Amino acid sequence: MRLSSIHTYPVKGCHRIDHQSAAVQPWGLAGDRRWLIADDEGRMLTQREEPGMTRVLPSIVDGSLLLRAEGRPDLTVPALAADELTEVVVGRTTVGLSPAGEDADGWLSAALDRKVRLYHLDDPTRRPVNPDYAVSTDRVSLADGYPLLLTNSASLASVNDWVAEESPQEWPLPMTRFRPSVVVEGAPAWAEDGWLGGRLRIGGVTFRAPKPCDRCVVTTTDQESGARGREPLRTLGKHRNIDRKLLFGLNLIPDGTGEVRVGDEVEVV
Repeated sequence: MRLSSIHTYPVKGCHRIDHQSAAVQPWGLAGDRRWLIADDEGRMLTQREEPGMTRVLPSIVDGSLLLRAEGRPDLTVPALAADELTEVVVGRTTVGLSPAGEDADGWLSAALDRKVRLYHLDDPTRRPVNPDYAVSTDRVSLADGYPLLLTNSASLASVNDWVAEESPQEWPLPMTRFRPSVVVEGAPAWAEDGWLGGRLRIGGVTFRAPKPCDRCVVTTTDQESGARGREPLRTLGKHRNIDRKLLFGLNLIPDGTGEVRVGDEVEVV
């Protein structure tokens, strides 16, 4: 079993970056989801509310955030810690974040055609992982709940077999729909169900696998265009509905730090 791809999402909800290698930090892959877009009331926005966010193309250049989008001039946003933090609602909790400033707010408001604000998590130790599935020292950046998400190429092939029968007009679905951090190949379909509650080693880094991932409407969003369909939720609802949760992928928490590379061996420990 090998690591076949690595991905980060510098701005939560926006387009991904594909990597050949990435540093593993206690709160996730380096550079992953340290920036967040919020509405004018201080609530985070994701593709659940704004599918067009995937057309915003972020990258990290010399420690600063570079924003690109069709029809907009590029904008560089320095990663500076604010003197005074803003409390932003992230899921079910509030997190103190640094405002990025008026230039970034205006750029994104024009790109998304609504008034929004951009924030930076300058200190990634502020946000704990759900204590029901973690230890007290576990931390997460601005991901939905866990530092990394692992998916299995063979499980996607299984989903696509079902989609081909039931929704051929939406077949095939790419793995990008599921917005994983790391993708493995060489394991049987749904092998990850058996890894739950155990540990995996990717290269030289060990991870706990505390919880499967319950999927939402974001997976129905084309990650290049922002267009929405019905799959894979329709198919997952028929074949992967477990305790009223539509499952695909496995959440991971690092036990340590290090580096992972495409091609690394992945083993159950």
